[in-house]
Amino acid sequence: MRVVIAGAGIVGRSIARELLANGHRVLLVDRSPAAMKIASVPDAQWLLADACEISSLDEARAAECDVVVAATGDDKANLVVSLLAKTEYGVPRTVARVNNPKNEWLFDEAWGVDVAVSTPRLMTALVEEAVSVGELVRLFTFQQSRTTMSEFTIDEGSPVLGYTVGQVHFPHDTVLLAIVRKDRPTAPSADDVLEAGDHLLFLSSPESEPELQSLLAPARDGD
Repeated sequence: MRVVIAGAGIVGRSIARELLANGHRVLLVDRSPAAMKIASVPDAQWLLADACEISSLDEARAAECDVVVAATGDDKANLVVSLLAKTEYGVPRTVARVNNPKNEWLFDEAWGVDVAVSTPRLMTALVEEAVSVGELVRLFTFQQSRTTMSEFTIDEGSPVLGYTVGQVHFPHDTVLLAIVRKDRPTAPSADDVLEAGDHLLFLSSPESEPELQSLLAPARDGD
């Protein structure tokens, strides 16, 4: 797989190292000469250019790549890179970094973004996942399909405790992907009995999350 990464800062270089280690071909593009730390990722190709310019993406042979990653520290630049990659070059997959959570709503298919990665939101989700029991925690949003990935940890008061998966009527646009029990993930079956401490991993639409929360969580005082 050939990947073009716009932004050769710490984030871009880290992504490049991981992709190279997995056997992919990587080109790092940055307009700043100070970012050209070629020795830090010697196996990557490097290009000193502005990825927001058509001429630069031509030079990067964007039309021949499988994925474009917009990993700069500027949300406006990441949106422009994603839009150009998708509309001008038909890149199959675009991944964009979200620096400011307030801008996350912009990172969708209208701007050519297939996957938006918000580091602040991911860190928040990881913290919430670590401390939240009895609450549905959104882990990730797939912008193109508007599908969310979320996690729920069953506690002793959950209405579904002791039920089998087949007995629980999940919202129609919700899929139970996995049950993690005692650090072991398993594919759920209709006969699996839900136990306290089980971590349930879901794919669903944002609209179904309140219904899913009500289904899984114990009723609160005043509800």
